[in-house]
Amino acid sequence: MTEPSQSAPLADLRVRIDALDQQLLTLLNERAHVAEQVGDIKRAEGSPFFRPDRVAQVIEKIQGANKGPLLNQHVASIWREIMSACLALEAPQRVAVLGPQGTFCEEAAIEFFGSAANLIHCANFDEVFHATAAGTAQYGVVGMENSTEGVVARSLDLFLRSPVHVVGEVSLLIRHNLLRQVNNLENVEVVMAHPQALAQCQNWLTQHLPQAERRAVSSNAEGARLAATNPRWAGIASERAAAQFGLHIVSHAIQDEAYNRTRFAVIALPQTMAMPPASGRDCTSLVVSVPNRPGAVHDLLVPLKNNGVSMTRFESRPAKSGQWEYYFYIDLAGHPSQPHVAAALKELQGLCAFYKVLGAYPVGE
Repeated sequence: MTEPSQSAPLADLRVRIDALDQQLLTLLNERAHVAEQVGDIKRAEGSPFFRPDRVAQVIEKIQGANKGPLLNQHVASIWREIMSACLALEAPQRVAVLGPQGTFCEEAAIEFFGSAANLIHCANFDEVFHATAAGTAQYGVVGMENSTEGVVARSLDLFLRSPVHVVGEVSLLIRHNLLRQVNNLENVEVVMAHPQALAQCQNWLTQHLPQAERRAVSSNAEGARLAATNPRWAGIASERAAAQFGLHIVSHAIQDEAYNRTRFAVIALPQTMAMPPASGRDCTSLVVSVPNRPGAVHDLLVPLKNNGVSMTRFESRPAKSGQWEYYFYIDLAGHPSQPHVAAALKELQGLCAFYKVLGAYPVGE
């Protein structure tokens, strides 16, 4: 095919861009060769290959040197992908996520690890925890909390008995879309999605598809996959899922709350990744239980107040003992390496019948 004619100035600029692209490619491959040497040294020393604190430091330094016109957020995305590709040459990272392809959990994993990570798609969060604890995956990504519907209860329950801990988090702005084989809202009999997504879109569904059955499935991407098999079915999922399964986006952004975010936790065995060092903007997560006596829950708050530690989340879950006992999941602002946080945790532990730190990690952007 003959290209349309172009002006001389435009042709000159394209020649310059082509030359710059070649320079960029040469420099990127030079960086990759150095990364391979770093990998050899890490392998010999037994050092961890993936260090999110190092990724954050590199990106922050690059952003500080950025003079534009590229925006810092785009610079961060570019460098995260460069570092992900280089890390894949050192040692590909195996990351368990909720499947099938196209889930928000997958999107969160790519946000944290870059697209060069080797993703292992699991049927549910139970499998994500198992794959990470068993070593099938080095890391896992699980949903923790939604700004509209609250905590993901199953994830909290799984943390209680699992040996993994939290080493990072990703906060995603969630945009739900109605996906179908046909590009209209007519004759929709069933809408399928994860239970939380159905709840986050209930007002829109009541207004626009009041007669449609709302069917809960293991993930939004699974709902999209099923919608691709029947023209009378629809799924609620991401744009990524629409592309993955060849579906029309019939309605964009159908979530009831415009500012709808979900926190995802990045999990690993302690021997895979130790607790990340303090970043200055950290969260410490723990689960505790207290003796069933008057004032016991109140007493949990006293060490935090006395040491000036802010609590950012407090959730209860039944202990399933039949005795009306509860586990309390607590997020604290700060890192255990900080003296005031360490003092509060020590006092808190002395009050608890059960005490487990789930992790300390930088707060997601």
